Amino acid sequence: MHLPREPQTRDPRTPILWVRTGVVILWVAAATLLMGLLAIALSLSDRTARSVHRVAQAWGRSILAVSGVRVRIEGRERIDPAAAFICMSNHQSNFDIPVLLGHFPLPFRWLAKAELFRIPIFGRAMRGAGYIPIDRSNRPAAIESLRQAAEAVRSGVSVMIFPEGTRSPDGMLKPFKKGGFVMAIKAGVPIVPVALRGTYEIMPKKRLLIRPRGVTLAIGAPVASAGHRLHAKEALMDEVRDALQRLLAAG
Repeated sequence: MHLPREPQTRDPRTPILWVRTGVVILWVAAATLLMGLLAIALSLSDRTARSVHRVAQAWGRSILAVSGVRVRIEGRERIDPAAAFICMSNHQSNFDIPVLLGHFPLPFRWLAKAELFRIPIFGRAMRGAGYIPIDRSNRPAAIESLRQAAEAVRSGVSVMIFPEGTRSPDGMLKPFKKGGFVMAIKAGVPIVPVALRGTYEIMPKKRLLIRPRGVTLAIGAPVASAGHRLHAKEALMDEVRDALQRLLAAG
């Protein structure tokens, strides 16, 4: 016996959403070209990369504005704006990057997969901003990238990474890669858990249609890496993961 299927209802907004998605794609291409060239030019004279970060911030906020995405920040008071941290965020969507660039309250550098640095203009702008590529398929190169990132944090620059390594296919928190925690222990600086809530619903992995909505960027209390040993880094990983899970569940 076959039970009747529930009638499928079509979202009446879908045609409008596709039009908006097309506008967003065009804007991302134009903004990346124009602001990428500006970032490259500024990087030639600004060794601190602060002006380049402001361009990246404008790039992220412009994409969110065109996409109809609103961002609310929680926990801003938990971090010292004069300190440097290793910031670890969950990764749900392509929109995580503009949200973090546009609204995270500290300037930072990305530790990002090497493939992104091969994109014309965009990759050159990333290098100009001091972002650090990591190639996980090349162990010696990956170790060198972690060393560079640890050195940057010790010099007073915060670093942002996605400890899952890639976007979650279902929005749930996935297992962490160990590299960022090795870097934190070697640098001896705290880890700030950063939870993004709502970006998955805007644009899930392997989906193109963009659905505008409000999202939350929740900042957790810094987790100390001091006292942790490299051979027991799993305890630090568990502590950060638990903190992220609590922030995600609070929404």
